Amino acid sequence: MNDEITTTFGNRFYSFDGRILEIFGSDPIRFHVRYLHLSVTGPDRKGKRTVEIAHGRPEAPGARYVWTYTAAEWEQAQGLVELLEAVQAAVDSAAAVSVSGPGPGDGSGSGPG
Repeated sequence: MNDEITTTFGNRFYSFDGRILEIFGSDPIRFHVRYLHLSVTGPDRKGKRTVEIAHGRPEAPGARYVWTYTAAEWEQAQGLVELLEAVQAAVDSAAAVSVSGPGPGDGSGSGPG
């Protein structure tokens, strides 16, 4: 991903460059895709959705940030939804690379020499 994705929703400005998710508001925070867990749950029976972003992995989360959105807010948050989808794709991609390990030509010395 070469392009930065940005969106503003409520009192927060979100920026994602393919590796780092930054959320600016009253307390700016940063997450790296190799060290974050993203969960979007819902809608519940009232249409409410919950977004949780945690430093770390699901099995060992660190600091957690949780936001809840009503159905009406979520409908207006298309830019945020698209940004979160891009973040989740990058997290999944980073996890796949971690699981498969380094490959040839990565400087690890395991490639043809």
